[in-house]
Amino acid sequence: MNPAAREWFSARTWQEPQWTVAELCDAKGDRTVSVVLPALDEEETVGEVVRTVRPLLGSLVDEIIVMDSGSTDRTAEAALAAGARVVRREDVVPELEPLPGKGEVLWRSLAATTGDLIVFLDADLVDPDPAFVPALLGPLLTEDVHLVKGFYRRPLRLETEDYGTGGGRVTELLARPLLNALRPELSGLVQPLGGEYAGTREFLESVSFAAGYAVEIGLLLDAHSEYGLNAIAQVNLGVRKHRNRNLLQLGVMASQILGAVLRRCDIDGSTELTQFVQVAGEWLPDTKRIEVADRPPMRSVRA
Repeated sequence: MNPAAREWFSARTWQEPQWTVAELCDAKGDRTVSVVLPALDEEETVGEVVRTVRPLLGSLVDEIIVMDSGSTDRTAEAALAAGARVVRREDVVPELEPLPGKGEVLWRSLAATTGDLIVFLDADLVDPDPAFVPALLGPLLTEDVHLVKGFYRRPLRLETEDYGTGGGRVTELLARPLLNALRPELSGLVQPLGGEYAGTREFLESVSFAAGYAVEIGLLLDAHSEYGLNAIAQVNLGVRKHRNRNLLQLGVMASQILGAVLRRCDIDGSTELTQFVQVAGEWLPDTKRIEVADRPPMRSVRA
């Protein structure tokens, strides 16, 4: 491992987070905390994720927001019933036409929330752990850091109890080799693409957001560039279960991630991905345009 990454891993990794909610509330002081769930057609799971956070409302957490990314099911109703405030992406920064993708709604959430610290949780979590939010807030409230990433074991299939390393295919096949090659100081991140993380508003409003699936690695690289390695921390969240995507979908995701990394390393890359599908026994090319747009820092938009 890169020597700087090894030193960072020892100092900035919490393998067994043990902060209590009472301790974190004392450390919180007059700071405020927003929890944000980006959601697109997640009626089956979003309510349970909200309910795991709801007991913290009024103490450690000041607001719970579900950012609806254009759902056509009952995501909004389920989130409201569980106790969250629901914000449609079109209602935040309404002068800008929404772009597709997760990063877009996370970016818009900065204008919909008020917290000094923001925790992001994916809305498709299955059996979410109530300890996720306190663990992610621990380093932000007790250390001088700006970004905290969660890490975990990821089962490949929801119906199995084999909590091995089958999940995180894009991480192992793309993101980790990329970081080792281009930003070796970040090679100590266990889950660089994980959707459970927290950051300071100071940091999050000062950097651009990749509109699609590359938002997580973009923020990681930008935190490293803006504040240095020691401004990043990671905490063990145990096990994370969610829906897994097929290989064609992962190819699009990987292309977005690759594009974001290359842009932040000043390297030009293709904005198209050609995959192949079999139709009536023939293999035919299927070319997709890859969304590589970045939203500007929210601070500049507010100004």
